[in-house]
Order: sequence, then structure tokens, then C-alpha cells
Amino acid sequence: MASTSDFKNGLVINHKNNLWKIIEFLHVKPGKGPAFVRTKIRNLKTGRLLENTFTSGVKIDVIRIE
Repeated sequence: MASTSDFKNGLVINHKNNLWKIIEFLHVKPGKGPAFVRTKIRNLKTGRLLENTFTSGVKIDVIRIE
């Protein structure tokens, strides 16, 4: 298990029971409210691109692909 602070481009994660590859991410700290991570992720099975927002500190399953 990893948290959102471990995100990097090319990392493969398990999200909604599918494998997703992080294309790009941005850590945002607004002046009001909690921090969050805005990501663009690609489904490895279908190739679909999705923009998703994770709250900072959320635990994510990281998958090692060889």
C-alpha cells in the first residue's frame, strides 16, 4: 500500500478493480480546505483516459509490472 505522496509518472495502480497507469499528476494545496492530488490515469486494458482527484493521504494499491 502506498499513499498519494508516492505518486509518480508511469506508476501502475489498482483503482476500481482495474489497472491504471498514472500519466501525469499535480499536488494541489488550496488556501481553503484539504490538499488533493489531481491525476490523469490510463486504463491498461481498454486504453481509456480518466481524470481523477484523490484526497491527499489516501492509500492506493501499487502494482509492479514487469
